[in-house]
Amino acid sequence: MSKEKNKKQILPYFLVSPYLLHLLVFITFPIVFSIVLTFHKWNIISPMEYVGVDNFVRLFNDRMFWKAIVNTFVFLVIHIPLQIIIALALAYFLNQKLFFRAFFRAAFFLPVVISGVVVTMLWQQLYSFDTGLINDMLVSIGLPRVAWLTDSKFAMISIAIMATWKNVGLYVILFLVGLQSVPERYYEAADVEGASSWQKFRYITLPAINPTIFMVTILSTIGGFGLFIEPYIMTGGGPLNSTLSAMLYIYKQAFEYYHMGYAATLGIFFALIIMLVVVIQKYTIEKE
Repeated sequence: MSKEKNKKQILPYFLVSPYLLHLLVFITFPIVFSIVLTFHKWNIISPMEYVGVDNFVRLFNDRMFWKAIVNTFVFLVIHIPLQIIIALALAYFLNQKLFFRAFFRAAFFLPVVISGVVVTMLWQQLYSFDTGLINDMLVSIGLPRVAWLTDSKFAMISIAIMATWKNVGLYVILFLVGLQSVPERYYEAADVEGASSWQKFRYITLPAINPTIFMVTILSTIGGFGLFIEPYIMTGGGPLNSTLSAMLYIYKQAFEYYHMGYAATLGIFFALIIMLVVVIQKYTIEKE
């Protein structure tokens, strides 16, 4: 009897052991090791050398890192409003009674499941100065060609548009769920009162889907802070470092220059920035 009791007591720990092992190996250990690295200089090949807070001093004096942070925020300022507006507009459209509605929903979601590298290479061709389809269309209507990826004025905007196209399908689905959860009786009551379509959208739809807007904003922000594949493939961080994102800069420090300790310091500091921005967004949106 005691053996059966012991088996029942051990069984729960046995069942959760794979998750605990994953937590220790892939989450806890990398975080702890990264914190240790922030106080060391290491190039992977040579032994680690303790440098105290030198990495943090270097961080606050690294103009290129702060430029990368500013570039990332510029991307977010363009990308997040664009993402929310387009996703909400498409979701509102797809929430109507349309022919082939299921097809359109699947079509808008398709870019989400396509590899980010494939999408980036596709848009790199579309943005090409000499042979790109977008510039060919501009020329056909009498407009000059635009250096989408080689002009610092347009490069980050171009990347933001591409990233929005890639991810908008996911947020369309989230907004659709939010729109379909709004009780129909609210709109019926508004119709009785003679409310216009804009008034119903402004005073019924938007307040009702506020939790969805909050979730989309947070997810877009976290995803935007992870900007890496697009500038890495399309521009390499140029021109003139105008598309050098924080993630790309951290990657370069780690895997091009082998400054692993400094890269870990940048990563942890950047994670704190992300957490701070998300907390501010949460407070602001919930207050509104």
